[in-house]
Formats: sequence, structure tokens, C-alpha cells
Amino acid sequence: MTALLDEHPHLGVEPVLRELSIPSSTYYRWRRAEREPCERVRRDAELTEQIKEIHAGSGGIYGSPRVRAVLKREGVHVGRKRVERLMREADLAGISPRRKGFTRRDPKATLAPDLVQRDFTASAPNRPWVTDLTMIATGEGPLWLSAIRDAFSRRVVAWETSARADADLVPSTLEYALASREVEPGQLIHHADHGCQYTSIRLTTRMLRSGVQESMGSVGDSYDNALAENLWMITRTECIRGRVFVTRAETNLALFEYIDGFYNSRRIQKRLGHLSPIESEEKHYADQATAERTNLKPRQPALTS
Repeated sequence: MTALLDEHPHLGVEPVLRELSIPSSTYYRWRRAEREPCERVRRDAELTEQIKEIHAGSGGIYGSPRVRAVLKREGVHVGRKRVERLMREADLAGISPRRKGFTRRDPKATLAPDLVQRDFTASAPNRPWVTDLTMIATGEGPLWLSAIRDAFSRRVVAWETSARADADLVPSTLEYALASREVEPGQLIHHADHGCQYTSIRLTTRMLRSGVQESMGSVGDSYDNALAENLWMITRTECIRGRVFVTRAETNLALFEYIDGFYNSRRIQKRLGHLSPIESEEKHYADQATAERTNLKPRQPALTS
């Protein structure tokens, strides 16, 4: 009705209101609300701008649960339904994963036992590591991505790419991981599927020399390496889907920006208490240091005669 009066002011307000059986108080209240929005409307506008900024900062990845978690971290307490409504009104949405993958097994290989048994929890970093391979299509041909993920913090501790899924890719990823982390011999479990790259003599020998325990899930069961499969779902959903990579170098840059620039350092996760993987590890070590200081007994002064 307000649009009708704005377009045809010669009609007059009162005749139109009588014809439509609308009280004049209702009309003037609408007009006043347009000029002077109420506190809730103003707050919604402010929240919407914050939500847009958070959503854009995640690369369009975060849905309402993570957006709300970031708002809470910033000291803004708002209800779940309100965030959902404002995102819907602003035409903002997160993205959902799709499953995809395969494993090529060597039937002659000696397989390691399953030391994880689908329990992807840990009391500290560098206990179970899970690892897997996936392929990304590029204009130059396939690019194979190998990654190792820490079960405690969900951090990608190492990743490497190659044009071929050969015997060098997986060991080089492990070398990078071992060089970048403080690993206690006998404490770390390296869990993989039955892919032929993970049953190679070169890899198993390297793990044996490093005191790393080798572990593998059962045949044809993605749940036995679910934490690694989950990483591929996240990466494909948030980094790969909808993009066309012309070169392998372009793909490597995108993976670097996503894994090192966003996933490890800034992507919050509900399982981590809405912390990023790096924040989760930092909190663990800070809590550990505090506990050690608390447990130290004060030094007793020596008695003198």
C-alpha cells in the first residue's frame, strides 16, 4: 500500500485507506517505522553486517552454527534462530560436503594391525595420526594430495602433492611431519588404509626406525579411516568444489592458502570447543604448563644452627 501511495500521490492517503479498510494509525505507524526503525531492526542490521563479514572471511564456507560461534567468540551473544534468519534474509549459506574416494590395494602386501579401532580421540597431540591420498583434477592432469592429520587437534601436520601417486609421495609426507613435530618414540600411531602406497617396504622401514607404530583399518571400510576421509570431504567442499584448476601450480597455491592459511589457523571446529586446530594445540600446551607449575612443590629453606 505504501508503494501505491508513493507512486500515485494524487490519490490521497485517506481515500486509499478507506477503500482498503486500513486504519490510519496503522499506515502512519508503518511510515514512522521506515523513518525511525526500532531498536531490534537496527540491531538486526548491525548483526547482518557482522555476519556478512564473518561469512566472507571464511571464504563463504561457514554456515549459521560456525557464524554464531565466531560471534560468541567476539563477545556477541545471539540466538541460533536469529542468525539463521538473518543469513537467510541476506542470502548467505554455508556449503555441505559430498563423499568421494577410492583405494588401490596390493594383494601381496603384509598388512599392519588396526591399533585405532575407529577411536579417533587422543589425550594429546602426536598420538594417532591418520593419513590418506586423494586425487584432484587439473588442466595438466591429475594432482595427488597426501596428508597427515592429528587425531587430537584435527590439524593437518603435513601435506605433499605429486603428479603421480608413487612410492615417493607418502614417505616424503611422513618425513615432513616427523621433522615438524616433536614425536616420542613408541607413542605415535600412523593409521592408514590398505592402499599400496602405505604397505611399501620403504615406508614401513622408515616408521620402524622412527619408533612409529603402524596401523591399518579393515578392507573396504571407510569408517576405519573416517578421520582422514573427513578431511577430504572438508577440503573438496571448501577448497576444490566449483573451481577449475588450469595448472598443478595453481592447485598447490589454493591448497596452501586453504590448509595453512585457513584450515589449521582459523577454521573453528565444534569438536574442539569452537577453536581452530592450532588454537586447540596451543591451549593444550598452555594448560599442561599451568598444571606442571601447580604440581611443583616449593623448595624448603635449609635449616641453620
